[in-house]
Amino acid sequence: MSDARLNISTGLLSVAVALGLVGVKLWALAATGALSVAASLADSAVDLMVSIAATAAMIYAARPADEDHAFGHTSAEDLAALAQGVFIAISGVVIGVMAVQRLMGPASGTLGDERLGLWVMAGSVLVTLGLVIWQGRVAKRTGSRVVAADQLHYVGDMVPTLGAILSLWASKTFGLAQVDSVVALAAAAFMVLAAYKIGRGAFDALMDRRADPAIISGIVRIVGDWPGVHGFHDLKTRTAGSRTFVNLHVELDGDQSLREAHAIAAGLRRAILAAYPQTDVIIHQDVARQPVPDADDTKT
Repeated sequence: MSDARLNISTGLLSVAVALGLVGVKLWALAATGALSVAASLADSAVDLMVSIAATAAMIYAARPADEDHAFGHTSAEDLAALAQGVFIAISGVVIGVMAVQRLMGPASGTLGDERLGLWVMAGSVLVTLGLVIWQGRVAKRTGSRVVAADQLHYVGDMVPTLGAILSLWASKTFGLAQVDSVVALAAAAFMVLAAYKIGRGAFDALMDRRADPAIISGIVRIVGDWPGVHGFHDLKTRTAGSRTFVNLHVELDGDQSLREAHAIAAGLRRAILAAYPQTDVIIHQDVARQPVPDADDTKT
């Protein structure tokens, strides 16, 4: 199976898992009335939207470049991520407001069927853990940043689920129903923080911000050590979805043949692509500046 098809099939799997979790958590919420379960349900609903958008973006981004999109279609991933960030933030604020209202209101006693809620939440953690392990393997094989980001999102979403388990256990064992609101408030804060990180990353990509400094440093090392390259300048990078675009001017010996100069640049491009497979590299060849003779060399 090709990397693109493996990424897309993993995206479809995450959609199926998120859809199943939304269903069982709706059942658990109806049975328990726990805000922590509501927070976990909201997270799963966000997961569903994120996974659908990510899968659609991967399908669209896999389309080859055309006359109207010379650099491909990978910015679709950033547009989807920005929308996801907004939705996550709204969900977190709503859960947080509900948690504060319940904390400030009269004591509500115990929750509903905590035992059912505990079983549902525990099962959700196990299913999510299995998906996370599989996504990690796929991301390692294909190098897809979309799959890797989706994996990190599901890892983070296990926090509200574990919080729901804690609150349901505390309510069942000690009758501490207020723990539910505290856990829900913490989950809401976690969701807003995650929304900020997702949205900021997508916004930076849409605004053509430079690539990760670690990638830039790695490219600089490769170019600086490449045989036949006497220098370089105008290294420019930007990201779009899962791809990084690199423009670079290298300085070569002006007395060598065009064939030799092309071979140096082509080899350098292959080396950068081997180190960073999700890049698109354009190299411009310039004549190296002639060294200025020393003062002693000009004396006769």
